[in-house]
Amino acid sequence: MNHLLCNHSSSRAVLQLSSHMPTSLCRAQGLTPTAWQCWSLGGGVHSWQTSNASSITEFLLLAFMDTRELQLLHFWLFLGIYLAALLGNGLIITAVVCNHHLHSPMYFFLLNLSLLDLASISTTVPKAMANSLWDSKAISYLGCAAQVFLFVFFISAEFSLLTIMSYDRYMAICKPLHYGTLVGSRTCVHMAAAAWGSGFLYAVLHTANTFSIPLCQGNALDQFFCEIPQILKLSCSDAYLWEVWVIVVSIFVDFVCFLFIVLSYVQIFRAVLKIPSEQGRHKAFSMCLPHLAVVSLFISTVMVASLKPPSISSPMLDMVVAVLYSVVPPAVNPLIYSMRNQELKDTFKKLIQSALSQQQ
Repeated sequence: MNHLLCNHSSSRAVLQLSSHMPTSLCRAQGLTPTAWQCWSLGGGVHSWQTSNASSITEFLLLAFMDTRELQLLHFWLFLGIYLAALLGNGLIITAVVCNHHLHSPMYFFLLNLSLLDLASISTTVPKAMANSLWDSKAISYLGCAAQVFLFVFFISAEFSLLTIMSYDRYMAICKPLHYGTLVGSRTCVHMAAAAWGSGFLYAVLHTANTFSIPLCQGNALDQFFCEIPQILKLSCSDAYLWEVWVIVVSIFVDFVCFLFIVLSYVQIFRAVLKIPSEQGRHKAFSMCLPHLAVVSLFISTVMVASLKPPSISSPMLDMVVAVLYSVVPPAVNPLIYSMRNQELKDTFKKLIQSALSQQQ
């Protein structure tokens, strides 16, 4: 697995020079001294390459590190978004748990979605805020691996859950007479468990593949969290192609789920348009449109991140796309679901009034 990638004419001379390299420079880059393989003179060290990912003790997250002002702006912006996500998803979780009228399949799945949103944004944003506040770039190797695992876990489980929620809406509107028997409480628990389980399997597969690849292009990531495409840029051989194939297969599976969601909503809209009363149509649309908006936001941002051509790639564009699919949805989803849902609005009002009355 070890690769010696030297661009000098005499690899033996380079290795002799590397033995005199100060260990402080190695540790400054998060490397053990034995990990140095190639370096060139010309006023300093221009490049370094490592033989194996195990020689890297930390990664450097370089997003928002240009100026101190940009770091502080990033901190306050992410703090506002994070607090909004905590408040919105926390209210939905509390409302569903406390109000027995919301103990139905739709709100059970919404509860799981809020839990996944809270978990996914808590995986990336707090560390990014801490780095910006304390003017730090470092994340440990194990911390980076944990971040990749948890983020892929929650994001994959969320997409599976959104697919299940489209099936739930299809059954509720297109087959209302059979809805109670086909989508019972036990079935809901099994489907939610399948969503979480599929996310776990995806996370194990992607994390194991990504961190088994030898890295020799440094330890700097042009991102505010450990993102798989950024880590693959550090690979020093064709070993990363296996993870690329895994990503392609994942995209294909996601595309099949997307087709299922689209077909479900085609049938749903056909059924809704046949409802004679305007009030009935309005109630059906209020149940489906928020979910469709959340699915569209999630899929569009993930597809842009996955299928973006390398020719238009840039650190700023990569960062903006990452914010769109990892930070924005968890903060916006509660707003989308509560805007047209009168039951949630009424429950929120009761919770707020109860909290204010207890303080008085």
